[in-house]
Amino acid sequence: MTQILLLNPNTSTATTQMMVDIARSYFARVMASPPTVIGATVSRGAPMIVNEQDLAVAAEAVNDPQIVALASQADGVIVGAFGDPGMDALRARLDVPVVGIGTASVREAAEGGRRFGIATTTPLLADSIAANVRKLGLGASFTGSRFTTGDPLALGDVPAQLENSLASAVQACIAQDAAQAVVIGGGPLGEAAQALCERFAIPVIGPVPAACRALLHAMRLDEAA
Repeated sequence: MTQILLLNPNTSTATTQMMVDIARSYFARVMASPPTVIGATVSRGAPMIVNEQDLAVAAEAVNDPQIVALASQADGVIVGAFGDPGMDALRARLDVPVVGIGTASVREAAEGGRRFGIATTTPLLADSIAANVRKLGLGASFTGSRFTTGDPLALGDVPAQLENSLASAVQACIAQDAAQAVVIGGGPLGEAAQALCERFAIPVIGPVPAACRALLHAMRLDEAA
């Protein structure tokens, strides 16, 4: 059976399980014979990536020998952090498709030339987020990022508050920046993204389902779904 590894560059096993559950639910919904999804959590770094230092440590941790060995046994790999830390290096080491939730969700948001924004909780990563968008050649379509206020870790511990704070950021992307689609920028924000998809008239892109779609396409399984 086809096996997909969902790799969490954050050290939170709860976040890993949450993203795995979202991926399994997505595949079960769109495929008659869904792949098996297993999760893996890096052994060092931060429980949530909130700044450039966290991102750098995560990029190294994603390429630790034990992670690479586990990834080499899968048929496809999802890197489950919005900055896609370590993705390019991991891709170079493996013979299977590797996708990142950041790249996948941003590309999906920009489809058809749509203007898109990003709503997330990590203002210290604003420059990195913008740089990644430009790296994908989508800077002209990017309306900018809108951020929640307060400590991202504390906010993540209160799901209802997190969802409402992100909803305000999405609304700012739409009302102030004229975004035609909005990405929810972060693996730990996966559950909130699921809920926010139902709250707005424009597309709100959840990063984990976007990565699932991108991986199916890379594996050419979408044609058989």
